[in-house]
Amino acid sequence: MRYLLKVERGTVIHYLKWLIAILTLVAVVLLARAAVSGPDTVLSVGGPVAGWPAYGGDANGTRYSPLTQITVENVKHLEVAWVHQTGDVSDGSRYRRKSAFEATPILFEGLLYVSTPFSRVIALDPQTGAERWSYDPRIDLDLGYSESLVSRGVEAWVDPRAPEGEPCRARIFFATLDARLLALDAQTGQPCEEFGTAGEVDLKLDVGEVEIGEYEVTSPPVALGDVVIVGSAQGDNRRVEVESGDVRGFDARTGALRWTFQPIPRSPDRPGWDAWQPEQARRVGAGNAWAPLASDPESDLVFVPTGSAAPDFYGGERLGNNMFANSVVALRASTGELVWHFQVVHHDLWDYDIASQPTVTTVRRNGEEIPAVVQATKMGHIFVLNRDTGEPLFPVEERPVPVSTVDGEEAWPTQPFPVLPPPLMAEIMTPDSAWGITPWHKGKCRDKMKALRYEGIFTPPSLEGSLEYPSMIGGANWGGVAMDLERRILLVNLNRFASWVRLIPRDQWEEARRAADAEGQFTAQQGTPYGMNREGGLVGPGDIPCTPPPWGKLVAVNLDEGSVRWDVPLGTIRDMAPLPLPIGWGTPNLGGPIVTAAGLVFIGAAMDNYLRAFDVETGEELWKGRLPAGGQATPMTYRIRPDGRQYVVIAAGGHGNLGTTLGDYLVAFALPE
Repeated sequence: MRYLLKVERGTVIHYLKWLIAILTLVAVVLLARAAVSGPDTVLSVGGPVAGWPAYGGDANGTRYSPLTQITVENVKHLEVAWVHQTGDVSDGSRYRRKSAFEATPILFEGLLYVSTPFSRVIALDPQTGAERWSYDPRIDLDLGYSESLVSRGVEAWVDPRAPEGEPCRARIFFATLDARLLALDAQTGQPCEEFGTAGEVDLKLDVGEVEIGEYEVTSPPVALGDVVIVGSAQGDNRRVEVESGDVRGFDARTGALRWTFQPIPRSPDRPGWDAWQPEQARRVGAGNAWAPLASDPESDLVFVPTGSAAPDFYGGERLGNNMFANSVVALRASTGELVWHFQVVHHDLWDYDIASQPTVTTVRRNGEEIPAVVQATKMGHIFVLNRDTGEPLFPVEERPVPVSTVDGEEAWPTQPFPVLPPPLMAEIMTPDSAWGITPWHKGKCRDKMKALRYEGIFTPPSLEGSLEYPSMIGGANWGGVAMDLERRILLVNLNRFASWVRLIPRDQWEEARRAADAEGQFTAQQGTPYGMNREGGLVGPGDIPCTPPPWGKLVAVNLDEGSVRWDVPLGTIRDMAPLPLPIGWGTPNLGGPIVTAAGLVFIGAAMDNYLRAFDVETGEELWKGRLPAGGQATPMTYRIRPDGRQYVVIAAGGHGNLGTTLGDYLVAFALPE
């Protein structure tokens, strides 16, 4: 909100102008002195050069950079170096879905590559942001896709058998929202004709009956050896018999199918068949990997984070623990062979998909480096697993959880709880915990919470409605975590609010959906006795969360010890409130952190349109740069020349479902030249 103040011209204004001019001159002189004096010099030509060759910074998904030009001392001088606008944004008025610019660019062989919400791929000059080429696969933007118009990124690959300069020796692999896998020449953007059919493979084949717009790919593929591996995203609450959540490996040169892994086994020759009832295994879909995958090239392993079997909130048609769903699955990349798996949620009834990319790192014990995979979850649980075997490196306990009261449902009696690191979110949210900006608002929230079933985390859905905390949004979501490889600190951003869900008997569902006071999302869950009604956030009057702030946090974990080092609120309500008040209550957030060797954590994600820098040692906020739209993406950083600048780049395009400012910006920050 802006206010204009009108005053008469006169002596006061005259002297104020002179005073402003004098103060401006003094400020300029002081800044000039600071810029050329001693340790506060802002730009240094020393330090390493490094790129960002993969979505997660590297194949391991660490989001760590060895760069040191931007430091704890000079980060306050960061300024906008360049801005690129893609032109791809939707507010829902022209196309059926709003856009969400969630992409993280990669730097590969001297160019930046980024995907847009419209499934276009753009190559940019990394020092100016100027476009070098773009490729448009021409998806149908008018389809009612199950989520926003969205894409998180691309993957690069070099064919070691191809001679230098040969077309498509260096390739950009990309999967579209309408489920096609593309191979593009990295230098020209032209399709690699020998890959699939004219440069693309149709991923909708052999996954069952596909409902157009409901079977998508939103995260980048992974290329390892001569195989490119891809999962899928699905609208998995439509019905029981949705598409199979197959993870597939294709020949990186020809596009030929090399192998298929089925998280829900469809035949007796598939791993895990004995853990399912045969008639259910043949019908149930999903269990898909929609989040980014990670890999370990040295061991030929790809780590797959899977989601729940369909549908999310009723499991009577998929009894058992639903092996391989809600799991970290390690596969041999060259063959698709199952190496190990670890399930983080048994028989998921809460939409607790593994939404975060696994992180491949090590844990230090008694001077020994133990290969590890770290998995953040929507529950705020962090599982640290042996990379070779999948065994937990910290204790994990199977604890009893509430039983289901819904006919036909058989909730799993226990769930795995890591002892270390401790849960990063409180696991109890009672009506006495209700929060409000006034006693009236708090009372409304308390009444709303009292009407819902709640017996702690993993309270199953019910006919009266169940409170879900953490929310089905998280905890941690697709932004993933960052791992400071030198300081051994894991950075995790979390959402801290509750949601609710209720099941509605089939004969009452249509009436409930059409009721005048209906709120939330209604989904049919066809093939089950119940439809579903849910809301991703438990809110009171004015859509203000009923859970106490902070509603978003950034947390640092000492990974070797499994202890929390610090946590701080992430974001302010500046762009959420009627007045632009920078109150530090934290906000819901989507996107992830990165960390540099200089000791800086960069993160956007929050709902107040800033990119921030934190001190990795203390959690102190050191700088924030205003963005032209919501920064619901994970940033990246690079420096391409010894005499050049280090850039920090973030997609600032907002998120239609989160309600942040929409745009089409890619913004690069750097120190002044």
